[in-house]
Amino acid sequence: MDKFNIAIDGPAGAGKSTIARHVAGALGFIYVDTGAMYRAVTWKVHQEGLLPQQETEVAALANRMQIELIPRAEGQQVFVDGVDVTKEIRSKAITDDVSQIASFGAIRHLLVSLQQQMASTKGVVMDGRDIGTHVMPDAEIKIFLTASVSERAERRFKELQSSGIGTMTLSELEQDIARRDQFDQEREISPLRRAHDAVLMDSTSMTIAEVVDEILGLCKDKVGGGK
Repeated sequence: MDKFNIAIDGPAGAGKSTIARHVAGALGFIYVDTGAMYRAVTWKVHQEGLLPQQETEVAALANRMQIELIPRAEGQQVFVDGVDVTKEIRSKAITDDVSQIASFGAIRHLLVSLQQQMASTKGVVMDGRDIGTHVMPDAEIKIFLTASVSERAERRFKELQSSGIGTMTLSELEQDIARRDQFDQEREISPLRRAHDAVLMDSTSMTIAEVVDEILGLCKDKVGGGK
């Protein structure tokens, strides 16, 4: 059967990247972490000494930079102008500013164009905030993945601790996630919302394997499973 595209949207810390990576691996599809692309721009903004509010300068910088997403067995590696920034883009400093950068129309237009090019050949699992509503509105499978704020904060806390960049307390993470939720939902351009034809999944009480199995089941039911 022909390959198809899967869009996974949801709020910060819902586990979209982990789930998308596992689903892509099971199907033999390409995983695209769109959030990493916005984080990569934010990292470059910091490197150049720009303020995240400088929309014109940030847009010009983004148009000059090259972002590469390289699949590896251990996960996706992110390169900016040839520099591996996979770990650096997960720092608190980047997290604090990425929603601001992602709200700029010029940045979204640029990165969405790149993301749509990646999806044009099908066989892509893409996660983000506006994949099913804007980037891949024709995706054959759409998921809106969420979980409680407290659960998402706890997951992110463990993730940061295991990666050695845990600089925030659990309470601070809860506040940060709630703040990002509000910002993402209220931004003017491509706000976070569930596509009308997206399947809602609340993973608060689910394991990674359970969520992956449910999505793979949807793929089998709707489009025959991919390969």
